[in-house]
Amino acid sequence: MTSKIAIVGAGMTGSTSAHWLAEREIADLVLVDIVEGMPQGKALDLQEALPVVGKDVSVVGTNDFAATKGSDIVVITAGVPRKPGMSREDLLTINAKIVSDATLSALKYSPDAIFIVLTNPLDTMAYLAMKIGKLPRERIVGQAGILDSARMRAFVALETGVSVENIDCYVMGGHGDEMVPLTRHSNVAGVPLREYLPADKLEAIVNRTRKGGGEIVNLLKTGSAYYAPAVAVAQMAEAILKDKHLIIPASASMQGEYGLKDMFFGVPVQLGRNGVEKIIEYTLDAQEKAALEKSAAAVKESISVMQGLVKI
Repeated sequence: MTSKIAIVGAGMTGSTSAHWLAEREIADLVLVDIVEGMPQGKALDLQEALPVVGKDVSVVGTNDFAATKGSDIVVITAGVPRKPGMSREDLLTINAKIVSDATLSALKYSPDAIFIVLTNPLDTMAYLAMKIGKLPRERIVGQAGILDSARMRAFVALETGVSVENIDCYVMGGHGDEMVPLTRHSNVAGVPLREYLPADKLEAIVNRTRKGGGEIVNLLKTGSAYYAPAVAVAQMAEAILKDKHLIIPASASMQGEYGLKDMFFGVPVQLGRNGVEKIIEYTLDAQEKAALEKSAAAVKESISVMQGLVKI
């Protein structure tokens, strides 16, 4: 039986996610959006591209959630994108309603689906979707850590001239300016970054990683990143559908791990066919713990604001 992935929001991130997923040939795809004709047109364009790359999957565009029936995975990208000068929290009021509606509409037709949330503010929206949908913690995960870690890997590669394949970076924490790049655990071919790079160079990479999304927003001026967030979705979806037990950084529901509860937070998670299988706990030093607590405080504040706006 062919797997099925529904992507809610056919904007740049949603449609690019469909592109990356179609190339992996792991599931039939449904693009959903409220704009008439837009998801249909993008789906048709992508369907017509697949003969060139020799991939046999179905790509459907629709304005009706009924077409998503029986989806194994639901990806929520719908929401207002960031604009220059806008923080992720500025998006909260508008995107909370969008994510709530999308979650309930998708669950109506796919009650057993696993949810991957991208809408910002990411950790808060994943928490909202879990509460609104009354989902068990393993069936919902936020895409952020793969993206943030990939940005850090890219910056290290640019600085060192080493292939990205030799670079492993790990970013924890909330998906925002207080995220925590773990320089002690990140490495170039096994050599810790703290030993491989001068302190000033490493600090610059850490700061650029934290501001990576904003840097792109400021350059584009009319939108936000979509290539890297979308391919991160594809990696997560593939790990789930292929039951790979892949450990990746992602936003997960915390129930005591790292001393955190009742929130979503960026941590290393193991993904398989049932969704989040486990959370991996690193041993952190005092500096890393302090940075993680600061990041957690920012996420908790965002969740608290959201709880004042939405009944969950």
